[in-house]
Amino acid sequence: MAQRVKHSKIKNTGILFELISRQITVDVMNGDDKSKSVEMLKKFFNESTELGKENQLYQVLLKENYNSSHKAEKLVDAVVKARQKLHNKKLRTEKYNLIKEIKKNYIVEDFFRARIPNYKVYASIYKKFIVETTSIFNPTEEVDSTFSLIEHITRNKTKPKNIESKVISEFKNEDKDLRLLSYQLMVDNFNGKYKKLNSMQRNLLKEYINNISNTNSLREFINTEVKKVKEILTKILPKVDDDITKIKLTEAIKQASSIKKGKIVKDKQVVSLMRYYELIKELHNVTA
Repeated sequence: MAQRVKHSKIKNTGILFELISRQITVDVMNGDDKSKSVEMLKKFFNESTELGKENQLYQVLLKENYNSSHKAEKLVDAVVKARQKLHNKKLRTEKYNLIKEIKKNYIVEDFFRARIPNYKVYASIYKKFIVETTSIFNPTEEVDSTFSLIEHITRNKTKPKNIESKVISEFKNEDKDLRLLSYQLMVDNFNGKYKKLNSMQRNLLKEYINNISNTNSLREFINTEVKKVKEILTKILPKVDDDITKIKLTEAIKQASSIKKGKIVKDKQVVSLMRYYELIKELHNVTA
């Protein structure tokens, strides 16, 4: 029976890079001028390390977007061929030392708890690299991983608008490498959706990034904010003259409770709360 490849989040180079990049943002928001995550990123993911080289291959498969399956297949083949040239023993040593550094400086359970967008794609890349560079081989898994990557590469992709908010501007004086990582995370998550953030939206953004690895704290914050939102909307309701708008607003107040569901805060719940803030802002403009 063919041996299955078991995906390991803690051994996935792309996920390690993603989590360290997020941790940089958390450290910056906490005012940590001597962030260990910045040191780790520069030490382990520079262009001369095997981890840095493998991460570049991850990023190619994660970010490239073709409108042709044939081109996507050629890209996967080219990346796999490049991956075969890496020094596996050196890569394992670097990864071991990186994980040791993470455990030394952070609570490892919290560090690896954060949800990863496109987790299936990360896992498919990991499995594809393992299959192509070791004796482990499972035909079904190899085909599944390849097609998952092709589907991802040929996806429809709309780039977010490059819009700057007050929160983003706070990072302008930071180290250039650190700023680029911080910018990208925040722009991708929110600024493509909202042109101007008010104080409530900026505060939500800060909490989201600050507690990206602390799901309990983020859930408590979200639940408290939902309660505030319902109270604000309930006070605004009598000031609304249009009957249809009143009905819609009453339903919106009821639906707000759905944001509080679940132990783990989902991205769509954060976006929903951002929309409620936007609704409050618009209603204040109309009823003022």
